[in-house]
Amino acid sequence: MSVTLDLSRMAHSPSREGADAPKPPINLSGLTRPQMVAALTESGVVEHGKAKMRATQIFRWVHHRGVTDFAQMSDVAKETRARLAERFTIARPEVVERQVSKDGTRKWLIRMAPGIEVETVYIPSVGRVGALCVSSQVGCTLNCSFCHTGTQALVRNLTAAEIVAQVQIAKDDLAEWPSDKEDRLLSNIVFMGMGEPLYNMGQVADAIEIISDNEGIAISRRRITVSTSGVVPQLEALGEKTQAMLAISLHATNDALRDVLVPLNKKYPLDQLMAGIRAYPGLSNARRVTFEYVMLKGVNDSPDEARALVKLIKGIPAKVNLIPFNPWPGTDYQCSDWTAIESFAAILNRAGYSSPIRTPRGRDILAACGQLKSESEKVRASAMRKLSMAAMAGVLDDDEDEAAA
Repeated sequence: MSVTLDLSRMAHSPSREGADAPKPPINLSGLTRPQMVAALTESGVVEHGKAKMRATQIFRWVHHRGVTDFAQMSDVAKETRARLAERFTIARPEVVERQVSKDGTRKWLIRMAPGIEVETVYIPSVGRVGALCVSSQVGCTLNCSFCHTGTQALVRNLTAAEIVAQVQIAKDDLAEWPSDKEDRLLSNIVFMGMGEPLYNMGQVADAIEIISDNEGIAISRRRITVSTSGVVPQLEALGEKTQAMLAISLHATNDALRDVLVPLNKKYPLDQLMAGIRAYPGLSNARRVTFEYVMLKGVNDSPDEARALVKLIKGIPAKVNLIPFNPWPGTDYQCSDWTAIESFAAILNRAGYSSPIRTPRGRDILAACGQLKSESEKVRASAMRKLSMAAMAGVLDDDEDEAAA
């Protein structure tokens, strides 16, 4: 029997700390500009009449310039900077490990707090110039049978500050400050890392508002994609609150198989899911939904399955990302043969659907789709890499660049 502790709640438990225990500093990196105005006013650090102006200054320093110390904010009075430092923080979490794949993919293991670790991956030559795959939870509750991340129990949701911090850390490493510098390497954000984003809707929505704000990181909402396994009741809210692009982790064309591959399907079967997708706010030929389909040998890769997929998504403005299965130690699944993947894609193409075959990226550092997992839940990285390299031997590569993480 395993027990999962929500450390975020324990850290703020009155019974442990006492009613008069000092509150931890608020991380301004996780506040939208309106939220920052309210926080500055309520703290008494900034008078009400100047709060909006001051919030915009701070927001630009944090998200446009990338500073991590209030002392660096040269257009803010020294006394105000000192008071800000007493009540708030803009510090980054700890980068425990940084790995770079032979294909240029970068992966960071980030420790948000003791026992709270996530992995974040940057994939070059994806989207316009490069995409960052961010996590929304520590672990996952969905238990998708083909996904390494799904074998790690949920610890807790990430806060908006912790989601945004993943982008900031990537920008630090890529030397992407200020945010308007020319020849940026990071153009797209994909919520395809650890966790189910729609089970953390509030924090994900705030993070997207912060990331897309033109005064800061300024990544367009049309370059931000949220991937879900199909939490149908939250689809409308996602579209209305975030205007983000939608991706669906599909992987099967009938309920019997999807119940096995994506157990959430038992709660929200395909008929409900497809109805929710068709009603997604803003869905159009200019804002297509992306269906993600992991190619599993002898499981879901037959020509009949391809034709069933065409029938399932008929009439929906969509493209289908075909994802060669990424091996991980202990899995029983195998990647489909390349000829099977190409035949599957050809059927979709003839039906009028773009179906790029996602280039496997970062496999040698377990940074590819479905391979992310906190270090605290892994066997030693060196042993995993040896197993992974053995499992993936002989798998072909491809030059398609449609993909995210």
